[in-house]
Amino acid sequence: MSIDRSIQQCFADDGPLAGAIAGFRPRAQQLEMAGAIAAAMRERRALVVEAGTGTGKTFAYLVPALLAGGKVIVSTGTKTLQDQLFRRDLPTVRDALQAKVDVALLKGRANYVCPYHLARNASDARFRSPGEAADLRAIMRFAEVTRSGDKSEFGEVAEESAAWSAATSTRDNCLGQECPHFPEQCFVHKARRKAMEADLVVVNHHLFFADVMLRDEGMGELLPSADAVIFDEAHQLPETASLFFGTNLTTGQLLDLGRDTRNETIAAARDCTALIDACHAVDKSARDLRLAVSGENLRLRYRQLVGQPAFDAALARVRERLAALGEVLESQAVRSEGLAKCHERCAELASRLSMWQGPEVPEMIRWGEVFSQSLALNATPLSIAEIFRREMGQQPKAWIFTSATLAVGNDFAHFLAEMGLDHIDPAARTACWGSPFDYPSHALLYAPAGMPDPNHPDYPDAVAACAWPVVRAARGRSFLLCTSLRAMRRVHEALSRAIAESGEDLLLLIQGEQSRAELLARFRRSGKAILVASQSFWEGVDVPGDALSIVVIDKLPFAPPDDPVLSARIEHLRAGGGNPFLEYQLPRAVISMKQGAGRLIRSERDRGVLVVCDPRMVDKPYGKRVWRSLPPMARTRELAQALDFVAAMGTIGDGD
Repeated sequence: MSIDRSIQQCFADDGPLAGAIAGFRPRAQQLEMAGAIAAAMRERRALVVEAGTGTGKTFAYLVPALLAGGKVIVSTGTKTLQDQLFRRDLPTVRDALQAKVDVALLKGRANYVCPYHLARNASDARFRSPGEAADLRAIMRFAEVTRSGDKSEFGEVAEESAAWSAATSTRDNCLGQECPHFPEQCFVHKARRKAMEADLVVVNHHLFFADVMLRDEGMGELLPSADAVIFDEAHQLPETASLFFGTNLTTGQLLDLGRDTRNETIAAARDCTALIDACHAVDKSARDLRLAVSGENLRLRYRQLVGQPAFDAALARVRERLAALGEVLESQAVRSEGLAKCHERCAELASRLSMWQGPEVPEMIRWGEVFSQSLALNATPLSIAEIFRREMGQQPKAWIFTSATLAVGNDFAHFLAEMGLDHIDPAARTACWGSPFDYPSHALLYAPAGMPDPNHPDYPDAVAACAWPVVRAARGRSFLLCTSLRAMRRVHEALSRAIAESGEDLLLLIQGEQSRAELLARFRRSGKAILVASQSFWEGVDVPGDALSIVVIDKLPFAPPDDPVLSARIEHLRAGGGNPFLEYQLPRAVISMKQGAGRLIRSERDRGVLVVCDPRMVDKPYGKRVWRSLPPMARTRELAQALDFVAAMGTIGDGD
């Protein structure tokens, strides 16, 4: 592959990156990836790239992005990665290259303090706890001194605090240009204006798709003007896109509408007691709707909900009380912009409810999701391929998709089909660069023999039993990643008993007992911790060094076949003559598996053991596609060999 000379110079051992960044070393994979991205940007075409852990893919796309000229949008998977990219990686590369490029960070409006809603909710003085009231007072002090209004810059109030919802706006309740604080005091407007003027803008996937769906979400003029769009963590795109190309109605949205309407009523229509009464009625109907569905952390088909007497009655009450609130709001909307906006929101939520209850639309999947405190009624597209094809076809630009996990083996067919790239650009380039880390020497894949069928009721106990000797030998330093919350709790209980019986001084953590950030901080500090977790720890978690040396995966991460979205897509593929398992379920499981396994080796010095308990990886023909997609680790089925590897890890590290 011919690589542009300027790219070669940047990554040379005597180039600007090496001169400015301590410990920088040229990597062939990184240089080749940067060259391929630079060529795709020049030719304004699509490129799909898988780059293994340690390739340095962030620098590989930032260098051509900064050298390309024109406007570039970089979209990341999460706000955490977005902040890391903007505040650490991008300044490092820009300074090294001495690139005269204006950069900007843009997030969704819910990430910025809203002076209007902050003042409204602070004056209401009704909080669920003294802590929430204290948090809101702290946010008010922050709002007086911050230049960006970005809540990620204010660590004094936890991101999970309910006070943030009272201090920020949403697309539904933002007054836009009618707001008395617009534009001088509006942090969202300031961030958008800066993004419009910048050469390189860092966004996240949620914001990108919000703009695709809603041109008034803040980037309506940003995306069409871009010459290139780079998606990092691109494996998340299909799921994220499905959220935005569908619709939803949640009990939380109903409660937020009631809260905001009450605040606006107190400010502008205090004499209208009927409005307060109507808000309370909507609140009660929302809570009753959640209580009408038993259980939590469930995803249910439309037909599992509709037709149940308690649910049908509760949904009817929501509809009636939304209509009643809408009537009162219509009579009061002229009294303030805030009440007028609440009237619009009420009508919009009533419309979403009618759509969800209405005639079936073949391209949409209707379903519900039950959380501990809320219920969501969702309509999700069967496929985002056609929608994304339409977006990409609007004007020529480069589209770069990169992640450590996009291919099954070296086959990108699944990702290309999901995103519609197979039809948009049949000649779309794909490339796969493996990790430069020495996996054969530094990592061992242990597939324990004699494991029961994964569907056996005692399987979680068997997982804990086979993992315990390895975890104990490593003195903790372990992640146990489970495919369900139920299995996670069972494995945690079994390990708790094993630790108590052995008398080992190990710290046992479980997802949910604290925030993810707090759990990871405790895990890193301890040096002898075991973290039992589920889906949210399978990706986006980086623990290099000795703190993490063992990753245990309980099962191949197949989505539950009764999941309403999955089952509908399976039926759709089968009706079209496809093979849902090979074309959809297995590729998704492989990509998830690669994400989980990717937690193990995060630096050149790392050593570790990956324990995959599921016997199907060895016993089933499709299991080969799973382990062949993993990094090239040494492999064993013998516990003794796994324990020998653990014992040798310290020795190898000492001599490195």
